[in-house]
Amino acid sequence: DRAHEIAAELQRTPESAPPGEAAVDDDELRMVFMCCHPSLPQDARVALSLKTVGGFSVTEIARGFLTAEATIAQRLVRAKRTLREHDIPFDLPHGSDLGARTDSVLEVIYLLFNEGYNAHAGEDLVRRDLCGEALRLGRLVARSPQIADRAPTAHALVALMAFQAARLPARVDENGEMVLLEDQDRTRWDRGLLALGFAHLERSAEGHELSVYHLQAAIAAVHAAAAAASETRWHDMLALYDRLLVVHPSPIVRLNRAVALARVAGPAEALASLDGLDREPALANYYLLPSVKAGLLMELGDRDRAAAAYRDAIARPCTEPERRFLMRKLTECAS
Repeated sequence: DRAHEIAAELQRTPESAPPGEAAVDDDELRMVFMCCHPSLPQDARVALSLKTVGGFSVTEIARGFLTAEATIAQRLVRAKRTLREHDIPFDLPHGSDLGARTDSVLEVIYLLFNEGYNAHAGEDLVRRDLCGEALRLGRLVARSPQIADRAPTAHALVALMAFQAARLPARVDENGEMVLLEDQDRTRWDRGLLALGFAHLERSAEGHELSVYHLQAAIAAVHAAAAAASETRWHDMLALYDRLLVVHPSPIVRLNRAVALARVAGPAEALASLDGLDREPALANYYLLPSVKAGLLMELGDRDRAAAAYRDAIARPCTEPERRFLMRKLTECAS
């Protein structure tokens, strides 16, 4: 219904913006800023952007948020109703209004990257096109002079995405099978992207805020700095996860922390730290929860319970390479 307004806004030249406030000069990024209107709740802005700009299905968005599809559908309906009933102009903000939308825009970019890095279904483990596009958009935001006050957070996000994207060449073998981080051939990691990650991580330290992206990028940097899995500074990583839990106490962070805890304190303590996570609604269909538990149980020598956990993981949504990996691990339980 607003196609003509969107087209007109995208065709505006930088000269049509207020003096000294050049408009965002990338069409896709401008669309994301336009969707992230402050009258909408944060989660609705992100969902609307992913649907409108990214072309994501309701299912893909729900998986990104770790929530029910019906919840996402309702958010989209309410967002569109709000825009329509209040006759909110679908245009590009400037100045402080532009900066006010930046956090939502960064979240959109982050979820776009995550869907590429961890595809939730299908034949492919990775969607490189989404990873590349998210990295491109993140770099545009980080260097935009109109949102300089949010630049450190944007740099942190770019660092995080660059570190993770650097691993893409080693995430699958020549047969298309998934390779765990600890087993990857690190000589295949993209050195240029690693350098980009460290450069943006340094730029992210210019501000005073310690965001979720800062801590996640720092965790990724610990992996990036290790020439081999055995050289990983697990104590440093566990300390970073502890800080991340304070800033962002999510069940996903608890799950990821358990992996680091296992390397520091052993699989038994790590397994105990996961108590209660199976009651978290966000992890109801998250295959990595039973998969991580299965790996810890295998380390403890409890093959029967590990096999049960792997079967639980296999029953949950995942990509075909992930499913084949889980099947191989299940076979190992009986060997």
